[in-house]
Amino acid sequence: MGILDTSPRVRAAALVAPPFLYALALLAFPLIAIIVISFWTQSGLALNRVFTLENYREIFSSPIYVWGNANRWGVLPLSLFVSATVTLVTVVLAYPIAYFVSFVVAPERKALWLFLITIPFWTSYLIRVFLWKVILGFNGVVNTGLQSLGVIEEPLSVLLYNLNSVIITLSHAYAVFAILPIYVALEKIDRSLLEASQDLGESRFSTFLRVTLPLSVPGIVGAVLIVFIPTIGDYVTPELMLGSGGRLMSNVIQTQFLQLNNWPLGAALSIITMLAVGIVSLVFILLNRRWLRGRA
Repeated sequence: MGILDTSPRVRAAALVAPPFLYALALLAFPLIAIIVISFWTQSGLALNRVFTLENYREIFSSPIYVWGNANRWGVLPLSLFVSATVTLVTVVLAYPIAYFVSFVVAPERKALWLFLITIPFWTSYLIRVFLWKVILGFNGVVNTGLQSLGVIEEPLSVLLYNLNSVIITLSHAYAVFAILPIYVALEKIDRSLLEASQDLGESRFSTFLRVTLPLSVPGIVGAVLIVFIPTIGDYVTPELMLGSGGRLMSNVIQTQFLQLNNWPLGAALSIITMLAVGIVSLVFILLNRRWLRGRA
């Protein structure tokens, strides 16, 4: 106890050690295991632990995973496209909501609005996905409503079991994760800057473009990363909303691990996906920094 009482470094190490060991056990060790397994091969039900690049050769030589062919995208670029589209749709729809709560709603009612925004996310994620199946189904709410209004004669078949349904469901599922960081960034903006801009003759719209939007970029960047990174690994939504017509990378990885019992190939696919997401995120962050530096 005497050492702990007199040494700040020891006290700091004692405080940091539990979360560090916890993160090491739940994050670092599994990641290291996946990396190691990706260089093995599967021989029947047994793992061949001889170091090899065979799994990566198969991934980059097969038209299924990365490069695709003339008639079909590879699984990885298709997954990146879906995640990017979901991110774009989510952020574009989330920004007006965050702006309304931050600038229009009275300060004493903002907490209530944030509470109302988060209510749908109190229910199970799985239940929400099934509800979207009911809404978008052949005889679902959307088709039934459009038929009753006379807009369509036959139910639309493009709403479910395709990428459209995946994008719609994921956009709703991750909406709150885009609204909150944008709202926080908008709340940090000094309102006197907006008043000064309008006093200098700028319109409300030009003030938004030249002051509010640039100052809210950190929130937008946070929302983009928070939505883009997890959506590419989402397994439940593509499994339920795509049906048997196609699969995204998360479903292909799950198939390799649990159905085909090919852990090395599944691990290699996981590593390739993480690297692709990391590269895309890093490029986005660097472009954002360059844009901010250009405006400084």
